[in-house]
Amino acid sequence: MTRTRNLLGCLTAALFLTATYIYAAVPLPYAQFGTSRLSGEHRLLLFHTHTSERLDIVFRRGNEYVPEAITKLDYFLRDHRTGEVRHFDPRIYDILEELTYAAGHPGGEIDIVCGYRTLWSNEFLRARTAGVAKNSLHLRGEAIDLRMPGVETSRLHEAALSLHGGGVGYYPHSDFIHVDVGRVRQWCFNCASTFQDVGGE
Repeated sequence: MTRTRNLLGCLTAALFLTATYIYAAVPLPYAQFGTSRLSGEHRLLLFHTHTSERLDIVFRRGNEYVPEAITKLDYFLRDHRTGEVRHFDPRIYDILEELTYAAGHPGGEIDIVCGYRTLWSNEFLRARTAGVAKNSLHLRGEAIDLRMPGVETSRLHEAALSLHGGGVGYYPHSDFIHVDVGRVRQWCFNCASTFQDVGGE
C-alpha cells in the first residue's frame, strides 16, 4: 500500500511539473510588462483624430485576443487617406493598454494620430513632413502615433519608455509620441542635441 501511495505521489508530482513547464513555455507577448494582468478583460478606449471615430472595445480576454475585436481595431486604424486596411500586430494593443497604466490613467482614452499607412500615404508624408522614415513600421501595421487627453506628452513619453516594449519616438512640436513593436530604441525629433534621433517612425 505504501509503495502504491509513493508511486501515485511521484506521478502526481510529475504531472504537476509537466503542466507547469508547458504553461511557462507558452510565449505570452505581453509578459514583458510588469503590470500586465493575465486574466480578465482587457479594454481600449480610442478616438481617431482624423476620422472622429470612437471605439470602446475588449481586445483580449485572459491570454487570448478576441478575433472580432482585432478585426474592428484593424479597420479603426486604417489609412485614413486611402481607406486601406492592414492587419496589425496585436501586441501593439497590449502596449497601448499598459501605457494607460504607466501614465497614471488606467483605461483612459487614447487619441490616435496615425495608425496604418500605405506606401503611397507614407511617401505623401515624406514629401511634406520631416521625420517620416522610408521604411516606417506604420507600413507593416506595427506602429501607432498617439497622445492622451489630460496627460502631458512629455509625461506620456516617459511612461512609454518605462515599458521597454519596443520603439518610442517623441515629437514635442507636433504633440504626440510614437510606439511600435519593433526593437527597443528611442528617438526625439527636433529635440536638444543631448537627445537626438536614433530611430524613425
